[in-house]
Amino acid sequence: MIAQNTTASHTGITSKTYIKPPFLKAGDTVAIVSPSGILKNRTEEINRAKALLESWGLHVVLGQYVFEQNGHFAGTDAHRAADMQWALDNPNIKAILSSRGGYGTVRILDKLDYTAFKKHPKWMIGYSDITALHNQIHNLGYETLHAMMCTSLPEDESEIAETIATCKAALFGTPLTYTLEGSPYNKPGTVTAPITGGNLTLLHTMLGSETSINPAGEILFIEEIGEYAYHIDRMLQSLKRAGYFTKCKGILVGDISKVKKNTTEFGRTIEEIILDVVAEYDFPVAFNMPAGHEDDNRALILGSQIEMKVSKNQTTLVFKD
Repeated sequence: MIAQNTTASHTGITSKTYIKPPFLKAGDTVAIVSPSGILKNRTEEINRAKALLESWGLHVVLGQYVFEQNGHFAGTDAHRAADMQWALDNPNIKAILSSRGGYGTVRILDKLDYTAFKKHPKWMIGYSDITALHNQIHNLGYETLHAMMCTSLPEDESEIAETIATCKAALFGTPLTYTLEGSPYNKPGTVTAPITGGNLTLLHTMLGSETSINPAGEILFIEEIGEYAYHIDRMLQSLKRAGYFTKCKGILVGDISKVKKNTTEFGRTIEEIILDVVAEYDFPVAFNMPAGHEDDNRALILGSQIEMKVSKNQTTLVFKD
């Protein structure tokens, strides 16, 4: 759980810096793999992703088991792990794009060996269930890319223009800067720190394991879909009890979408739930980051140093490295 190249800060919290895989350039190879849910009748989406990457001047290869079917999963655990291991080990592959999320990545985490990856780091790209891989690689000390997957692509790419543009920018080294809509729930402040996190359910799932991240000295990003308000509160309370927020430097809240309604109203908005959990901590909290399970899913370079300036009127995010 210790990142590379740590230095002490004046706050007494270790300032973490992470190794950035090489940015992509024309001619580089990207592998598409399926570490999670089944791809059923979704060949067209994989083909669209392949065509998009090729339009960027990249070469695309598919894992052997991308379209395998094994119940809920895209092949057996052994098959999905084998495809991921192949992509991690091949020095000619410069980025790994997950076909989709769903559920299943946690089942292969302990089968993966990062020895070759450390010699030739590459970008891991995805979101949702892929948070498990982001966390694992984050703890090894490397940056990853929280961004679109193959199944994110509609027939009309203009519908998700910013999603596509920011993913490409991040991969090719164009600096990312975001200005977010303000919120009366924003907790103002300014901080510069690495960003970490991902899907709330996966962060909660990782607790107690070697893949659980430690956000001390970092900005925590969270997003979620399809959960009850009480379950979101329960997961956040669990993270709090595990010490997640004790030395955290800030929170960036992405899309918390399709919140389910219980027969008894929970009585708090999602914003109020989050602010209640972190009320005792003195760090900025920013809402309205367009990242997560909605169509507008802007890229975030996890592990990158960002400057986050939060006010009630707006939030600015500047990726510093």
